[in-house]
Amino acid sequence: MRRIRSSLCALLVGSLAACSVESYATGKLADALSQTGSTFASDDDPELVREAVPFGLKLVESVLEQEPRHPGLLLAAASGFTQYAFAFVEEDADEVEGESVADAAAGRLRAKKLYLRARGYALRGLELDHPGIGAALRADRARAVASLRKSDVPFAYWAAASWAGAIHLAKDDPETVADLPIVEALMDRALELDESFGDGALHALAISYESTRPGGASGAEERARKHYARALELTGGNLAGPMVALAEAVALPRQDRKEYEDLLQKALAIDADAKPAWRLQNLVYQRRARWLLDHAEDQFVE
Repeated sequence: MRRIRSSLCALLVGSLAACSVESYATGKLADALSQTGSTFASDDDPELVREAVPFGLKLVESVLEQEPRHPGLLLAAASGFTQYAFAFVEEDADEVEGESVADAAAGRLRAKKLYLRARGYALRGLELDHPGIGAALRADRARAVASLRKSDVPFAYWAAASWAGAIHLAKDDPETVADLPIVEALMDRALELDESFGDGALHALAISYESTRPGGASGAEERARKHYARALELTGGNLAGPMVALAEAVALPRQDRKEYEDLLQKALAIDADAKPAWRLQNLVYQRRARWLLDHAEDQFVE
């Protein structure tokens, strides 16, 4: 009996040790995966990143099943799905529309679903320190965002950015469009807490948002230009995103072709290699700028 008990004890200890090692390894993998964004950000081959990102994102999701409350993984999923949807899926849909309206529509639907998946991870990240905030944002968004602190800004930004992306592609989905005030609340609170976050990312988002701010049509252009000026200050004018955003959000609606083309040419003139941490982002926006210039004739009424 003692021998059996000893054997059972050995098995139990072995099992616990194995579980401990597995848990430790999963935790280490989770930590490593949550840091992969910087590797992609400095890559000079957007097509290589396009092919690699889906596998990386699915791996992140797989590890999240074991580590569902890992903040780094949740942030990696929120940011990764948002950026992949914008840089590759939605952009491809825009570029293919001239050849196939059906393919463009399918691409935009897929991008919308990816944005909503990203939003889910961002909200899960906010839930870590603010249980119930997802429901609270719908019940009383002003009160919900008032509880956020500076440490919550990354999740608040990606929640707002992904949500805004989905709304942009949901013109036939009134329920999703109705969430626009929540995006505004998250964005404005994040700006209040840390307006320099992400090298001016919040200001770049605001440039595109101001023209759609509910009840804010008056003064929208002035506000967008202020965000643009601040984004330039924070980046030294070395990020193409704010220039492309102002061209599409302000110059195009005003039908100011000269400013539109000037902004896009400035975006293209940026040396993507000057700051490796911004390389991929600049290459993606320069691709967008190049396509917009090539199709300027379709956007302006002479």
